[in-house]
Amino acid sequence: MSDIEIARAAKKQPIQEIGDKIGIPTEHLLPYGHDKAKVSQEFINSVQDKPDGKLILVTAINPTPAGEGKTTTTVGLGDGLNAIGKKAMICIREASLGPNFGMKGGAAGGGYAQVVPMEDMNLHFTGDFHAITSAHSLLSAMIDNHIYWGNELEIDVRRVAWRRVVDMNDRALRQVTLSLGGVANGFPREGGFDITVASEVMAILCLARDLEDLQKRLGDMIVAYRRDRSPVYARDIKADGAMTVLLKDAMQPNLVQTLENNPAFVHGGPFANIAHGCNSVIATTTALKLADYVVTEAGFGADLGAEKFLNIKCRKAGLKPDAVVIVATIRAMKMNGGVAKADLDAENVEAVVAGCKNLGRHIKNIRKFGVPAVVAVNHFVKDTDAEVQAVMDYVESLGGEAVVSKHWADGSKGSADLARKVVEIADSGASQFAPLYPNKMSLFQKIETVAKEIYRADEVLADKKIRDQLKQWEEQGYGELPVCMAKTQYSFTTDPNRRGAPTGHSVPIREVRLSAGAGFVVVVCGEIMTMPGLPRHPAAESIHLNDAGEIEGLF
Repeated sequence: MSDIEIARAAKKQPIQEIGDKIGIPTEHLLPYGHDKAKVSQEFINSVQDKPDGKLILVTAINPTPAGEGKTTTTVGLGDGLNAIGKKAMICIREASLGPNFGMKGGAAGGGYAQVVPMEDMNLHFTGDFHAITSAHSLLSAMIDNHIYWGNELEIDVRRVAWRRVVDMNDRALRQVTLSLGGVANGFPREGGFDITVASEVMAILCLARDLEDLQKRLGDMIVAYRRDRSPVYARDIKADGAMTVLLKDAMQPNLVQTLENNPAFVHGGPFANIAHGCNSVIATTTALKLADYVVTEAGFGADLGAEKFLNIKCRKAGLKPDAVVIVATIRAMKMNGGVAKADLDAENVEAVVAGCKNLGRHIKNIRKFGVPAVVAVNHFVKDTDAEVQAVMDYVESLGGEAVVSKHWADGSKGSADLARKVVEIADSGASQFAPLYPNKMSLFQKIETVAKEIYRADEVLADKKIRDQLKQWEEQGYGELPVCMAKTQYSFTTDPNRRGAPTGHSVPIREVRLSAGAGFVVVVCGEIMTMPGLPRHPAAESIHLNDAGEIEGLF
């Protein structure tokens, strides 16, 4: 059966029963139908004095068209932990409509390691992304409205830094001209759109602890500059209060369940290649109060998602992961070893060994943060014993351990070995987590640290304008912020076609953006776009309703 057929056949429990498993009373669940609900802030506040469970991060090698299954492994590991008698939860991100209708597909896992309701999760869900888009758009409208009605704040219309957003891949909106058509429509200027997941509002929602913190961070966002280069904040536009109102419900975590009826928080959804790529702090920290083991994921490969999880989210939220799981597949190893996608089904141990360099780079990088890691070999039915053994031997040669996991085909039965190994590592107390760089380091040095230590670049290329901008932000009090690298997810370099573990390359910086409300500096590298485009044949072409009114083509 396909993923969507498996999800459709799931025997779901009422969401109140799922909440009861982790101690959430029915009166603190805001149901969205029978199988999903939001958790009240009152309940979240009531559990803050409880001790934290163990935090496990799931990350992966650089993504390839062969597939890695990071979300699938996250779900499978959560089910596996529960199956071996542990009280566990998973925390993952919500799906963006853009990739769902583009080429990535859904974000609910796959096979027999899925979160349900899968169709709802991938299409609108509880409306969180729509609320974020609306709050962002409200601020956009209020900025131009302020300029139209006299511009009391003396905003320089050439220096409006706030772009618009929409939750869809649409390259035609990357650069637009606004307010054409005469005096009644305002003052013409250039602008552009990002995808909603790249919005600073999304980042803030995922980093804020409560509604008070949310409104303060929204108010701290810099939306424009005056002619003297002094910043104009969202609170100066008086938009922060209304934006908070629009985000009031979206701020609360969404409770759903896995195919095996285990609890899952699905909340927030920033991309790891253009934002910090983690689910919300409020979901993760609440889950840690409710379960003994919390499994969460960070987007794309460990060079992006895990680096940002460890350097940004953990720094901001005071989190300390106890173990890391690095997901790899035999098929992806072969692609990194030079095999074409059409030839992946044929056994090729030599290519597997060659491709393991990418995995090895990620293992070494994670160790720099002081967190013990295990490799999860996400098993495909055509993987041969010799190929699997090659990965096991390679990881062992680096002083690590790899565990084969068959959760896609067998659910928790197939992930039990991985679950036992994760418990062993998390309970060992071996984690000595520390971020890669200190707060006091200069912004450019932080960029260089990530580029050289994680990407293994020789140098960072940045012109005088970018270096001066970073220094100006330091003088304005933003020097202690972490950096959020926006870079292609497909390679350690800024060239998406360079697989493996390249060295001797440069990291060119195209622009830098200050996300003062979220609390980091976005560094746009190479040709990465904050508004993706659709492929030649987008997935939307195959998505439709069948004669029974059921969704087909969504995966």
